[in-house]
Amino acid sequence: MLLTKFTHSCIRLEKSSADSAEPAVLVLDPGSFSEADQALAGAQTVLITHEHQDHFDSKALATALAAEGSALQVWAPVGVAETLRSENPAAAERIHNAEPRQSFSAGGFEIRTFGGQHALIHASIPMVANVAYLVDDAVYHPGDSFTIPDGHNVEALLVPVHAPWSKSSEVIDFVLSVRAKQAFQMHDALLNQLGLGLVESHVGRLAATVGTTFRHLATLESVEI
Repeated sequence: MLLTKFTHSCIRLEKSSADSAEPAVLVLDPGSFSEADQALAGAQTVLITHEHQDHFDSKALATALAAEGSALQVWAPVGVAETLRSENPAAAERIHNAEPRQSFSAGGFEIRTFGGQHALIHASIPMVANVAYLVDDAVYHPGDSFTIPDGHNVEALLVPVHAPWSKSSEVIDFVLSVRAKQAFQMHDALLNQLGLGLVESHVGRLAATVGTTFRHLATLESVEI
């Protein structure tokens, strides 16, 4: 499986398809901070963790859903899915509710869901739903949360390295708890290169103590999982 990182939290996964000469393509969190249109090109499946614009570009998704011949299927938390169906009535049957503790097949991928709640930003800011996704029992995208996929061994962990709702100790504890074979940064658009380098140095050094190899991925860089 080929994993490509786009800016911030958008991830594209590609693998050979048994049903088509074209690869199976799944995109997680094509948000407004990311190159959403590019990430969505040729995708059959989209998974959205939550409603915040840095994870969910409604215009880019509407364009992809309305493209001629599109069979794009989208899974999102209930509130996001309801909004998408109301804004894209012609594609309503291809927009599905995602809730925690589900398992389903989507576009040649096997999906498990976890969590249910966005991490706390501040007591005065309302909480929103957040669904974390484990794809093919290999790649784990937690969205805006540190939800642990209990009972599952993770091949590749996507680590939200910086956010208004986190601190570095929580990032490190998340990586140490999941104990994935590999880990890559995401949710990194709010840091400049100096800050990102500092955070990643701590994460990488401590991840190695539990056998996790942490690696920085540049925007549009790909890696085989």
